[in-house]
Amino acid sequence: MSLKVLLAITQAFALTMSVAFIVYVVVIIVPYLRRKPAPVGDPSAFTWHFFVPCRDEQTVIRETITYLRTTFPAAHIWVIDDDSEDRTARVVRALWRRRGAPDKFLHLVPRKRPEARTGKGDALNAAYQELNVWLGDGRRDNAVVIVVDADGRPAANCLEVCAAAHLFGDETIGAVQLDVWMSNVDTPPRRRFWLSRAFGLKLAQLQDLEFRTAIAAIQTSRGFTGTISMGGNGQFTRLTALDSIAGENEQPWRGSLLEDFELGVHLLTEGWRTGYTPDSHVAQEGLYSLRRFLVQRTRWGQGTMQCARYLRRIWDSPHVSTLGAAEMMYYLAQPWMQLLGSLLYPIPFIVLLISTAGDPAQVWTWFADGAWILFAIYGSFGLLPFLVWGPIYQMKCLRSKNILRGIGMGFAYAAYIYTFYVTSWRALFRLLRGRNGWAKTRRNTEQAQGVKVALDS
Repeated sequence: MSLKVLLAITQAFALTMSVAFIVYVVVIIVPYLRRKPAPVGDPSAFTWHFFVPCRDEQTVIRETITYLRTTFPAAHIWVIDDDSEDRTARVVRALWRRRGAPDKFLHLVPRKRPEARTGKGDALNAAYQELNVWLGDGRRDNAVVIVVDADGRPAANCLEVCAAAHLFGDETIGAVQLDVWMSNVDTPPRRRFWLSRAFGLKLAQLQDLEFRTAIAAIQTSRGFTGTISMGGNGQFTRLTALDSIAGENEQPWRGSLLEDFELGVHLLTEGWRTGYTPDSHVAQEGLYSLRRFLVQRTRWGQGTMQCARYLRRIWDSPHVSTLGAAEMMYYLAQPWMQLLGSLLYPIPFIVLLISTAGDPAQVWTWFADGAWILFAIYGSFGLLPFLVWGPIYQMKCLRSKNILRGIGMGFAYAAYIYTFYVTSWRALFRLLRGRNGWAKTRRNTEQAQGVKVALDS
């Protein structure tokens, strides 16, 4: 096979994948841009239980508990201390007796090794089991469990939004996912060099762009396929829905590193519907560190690969439509497609370099006679599906008409997305080596304390 034939084949395949992805992006953008706010409901019709899993969270947990107790005074807060090596549990106990008497709405769920530090899902299961004991024979059908990160800030209107008739007001809805925002998009990190500060701030802004545009659009479109997935922060689940999938061991969350998506799979295949709302949000801290970001996304990618074991369950479920099963299979294929793309997309450029080294004059003639158009289309189709989110973010989320800045954000987002090719390979290597441990992503405010954060930890 000649180099030109190989070049043509790989370009055609890559272009086909790019065109398909562009069509997909167009399909999800339209309902995202057309969506209007929905009516709210009465939160007093439900009892609300916040689950806050903590592993060495002394830097943020005090402010989080104070915020939750002040903003949602009638809600119960269940803090799961996953055998923290810092003062997390001590901070919670101090808040529990802050007014001289125990706070009946604040609960500490202590865990100790070897049972502890085995993953977020296990920590959430421990809180679920404690809630069952606390409720006893009490009413369960109106209880809702809310998973919030230790640095999470659910918006003040989230309960009334989730109580709406089209969400938990509908008894077939088992879970609802809030929109996710980054809370530090205007706060640069405290670093010595301005370039490092600028990079860290831009990384946090790109995470905000990702969640508030691309992921929000995907979730909105999933409303049509009936496959809205859960996130690890701002996840609302009806207690009876958790009961239906918990089993005899009382473990609704399973062992995947992507325990939020896994939970959604079990709910959907059990017959529950899931919802998503951008009418409220949960704010969390965007990461400033590229290293920590890669740790996080490697874990997410590996978790997605692990969830491939549910393909048969999804396809065979009578509760998931054919279109819904196809959408979920497409999602689960993403890390594998990124692996394939990372092998195919560079081939045309490598072939071009080899050809140029062998016969520069002939390659230049071929390139000048029109081949450059193929490379221009190739590059444009590879960028356009990501570039478009920059202006959308600028106009819809930031309410700014600065199109040039939006285009710049789009190019930055394209570079940001290409890091997923790196994390997909890292996830694959971890999977092949049997490294399935849950690696916590350290907060921006945490000090290293002499311990390095390793990508393979």
